Amino acid sequence: MLAVIRVFLMTLALVIICTISIFYCLLRPFHRNNVYHTSRFLGKIPKLLGVDVEVRIPDSVKGIGPVVWAANHQNSYDLFTHANAVLPGTVSVGKKSLKWIPFFGQMYWLTGNILIDRKNTNKAMSTIDLTADKIKKDKLSVWMFPEGTRSRGRGLLPLKTGAFRTAIQAGVPIVPICASNQHGTINLNRWDNGKIIIEFLDPVELKDIDREHLRNTVNDVHKSMYNKIEQLSAEAAAYHNK
Repeated sequence: MLAVIRVFLMTLALVIICTISIFYCLLRPFHRNNVYHTSRFLGKIPKLLGVDVEVRIPDSVKGIGPVVWAANHQNSYDLFTHANAVLPGTVSVGKKSLKWIPFFGQMYWLTGNILIDRKNTNKAMSTIDLTADKIKKDKLSVWMFPEGTRSRGRGLLPLKTGAFRTAIQAGVPIVPICASNQHGTINLNRWDNGKIIIEFLDPVELKDIDREHLRNTVNDVHKSMYNKIEQLSAEAAAYHNK
């Protein structure tokens, strides 16, 4: 019964937030902070699920200029948990098909996020150019999921190079973002679902990296993210078991 109530409240909250955001964005469509302001409200939804979200930002990231954020992607709850970590001047890159989802799709488009056609390789390649240009021209930071898909309990999947090549082309660092495991830890019939910890790692400079050494850098970032996710997941599990 609790799960049914939570799903209803979560859906209702999402529709209300998206509707308000759509009208707000009509007053200033594609503004650089539309995503940030909408995310502040989406980030409240985990409370309905019995989840606390803690975000940790090191000094090396505070006040940083345009960057590419590279976060791990676990499941649909990311929309609400990761929302707590979105900083001003940030947009995300998502599938073009998202814009057809009622309420959410229109909100996602009007807030200024970048939509790509993953089925078209040529368009996907040009998206790197488009995204890099937006970073440079509009001084935006871009949130990306370099795994390319949701991991669904399989741990951190191999990282694709698109986010890294975007950062190189834009001349900005890439900042890994690690969220503790939330797959199978959120039970909608349980009152208290513990804590999700999201931590930003130190920026990784990519200015002098060529194609030959890019894969080594990607592998190094994957290792750092994997280790941090394991650490955060253990910490979150210990918190829940107190």
